[in-house]
Amino acid sequence: MRHLSRIVSIGLAIGAAGAAPAAAERLVTSLSTHQVLISSNFTGTELVLFGSVERDAATVPRRGGYDIVVTVIGPREGMVTRRKGRFLGIWTNVESYTFDRAPAYLAVLSNRPLDAIASPDLARRMEIGLRNFPLSQANGSRPPEQFKDALIRLRTERGFYREEASAVTFLTPNLFRTSITIPAESELGNYEVDVKLFADGTNIARTASALEIVKVGIEQFVANAAHDHALLYGLATMLMALMTGWFASIVFRRD
Repeated sequence: MRHLSRIVSIGLAIGAAGAAPAAAERLVTSLSTHQVLISSNFTGTELVLFGSVERDAATVPRRGGYDIVVTVIGPREGMVTRRKGRFLGIWTNVESYTFDRAPAYLAVLSNRPLDAIASPDLARRMEIGLRNFPLSQANGSRPPEQFKDALIRLRTERGFYREEASAVTFLTPNLFRTSITIPAESELGNYEVDVKLFADGTNIARTASALEIVKVGIEQFVANAAHDHALLYGLATMLMALMTGWFASIVFRRD
């Protein structure tokens, strides 16, 4: 009986080993910096993301190579898009839609066009690309396409949304890099950096990191004062305005 149970245990172990997935690739990434400091002369900056695909001896070689999709997501905030139309002969806003939690910054960077990396269904499920990123209201309702298109177009024109199909470069078959452009007017806060690895149209690995945009110097002092001591900040601002006006009247007074 003991011998039989031992045979069954060995059989189960072999079966479990056979059912276990083969060793897979994993992603290792690193940002040139995890903190962007904004001062009075900040005109934008560019970060560099390096990454590598690590494989072990048991990993099956990929005939078609690898594909990378990097998605950078900025702080969420409310945004409103409006549609103009004629009303009584005057062009005015006739309809609007409010996005409760749209990212202030959204960049989708890849080494090839997205439709060559993943099928439309997979891209939709994994929220890959500007068109597939969820821009819904807090209650989960989907926005009308015309307002979603308008939001993407307007944010793209200002440099806050971007989708580039040749932004990721493979330096070797397993080593890649890409640049993340931060515009001068970027919102403060935490930014998510999501990196997906694809092979043969399938997502095989994923990793995430973050970066932070903060103010430094007098800008940070003023922002903290306005936020933490709003009443005193308002009184100080009013007093400075009065003193400036009084001083200007003395300097430019005509005798």
